Amino acid sequence: MPMTKRQMIIDFDDLTATCPITTDQVTQWAKTTLLSETDKECILAIRVFDLTESLKLNETFVGKKYPTNVLSFRADVQIPEGPTMLGDIAICLPVVKKEAHEQSKPIEQHFAHMIVHGCLHLLGYDHVNDDDANEMEAKEIGILSDLGYPNPYLSEE
Repeated sequence: MPMTKRQMIIDFDDLTATCPITTDQVTQWAKTTLLSETDKECILAIRVFDLTESLKLNETFVGKKYPTNVLSFRADVQIPEGPTMLGDIAICLPVVKKEAHEQSKPIEQHFAHMIVHGCLHLLGYDHVNDDDANEMEAKEIGILSDLGYPNPYLSEE
């Protein structure tokens, strides 16, 4: 039986209209992450927000009164005879830009990390305790390496 290519539908929308990252880059990063962890056909949405919207989302869904770099909203809904709707990833562009600058990293590199991180959350990974955090970080490091990026947890100092 011939192998069929798994369908991955990645819906990317820059609501700030200022994101320097292309749809192709985001799609590649997300697909690489998903294909490394699942053989399901998947659908997910990735949205880029400003500080105001990130603050609202973080406060409403996490209870924290500040904008954050990335939020994942897991759906994990199986469409009958179709793909799995994984959920949504919300990225705050100003926070990601600020963190990239503070960490002396190119925005592309840090944004790729946020996509990988968000996708892994949608796949059920978390970093609530040290063991889970170590497992998730190891996955991120491996996937980012496959994408040509260095370990995001190494200090540039």
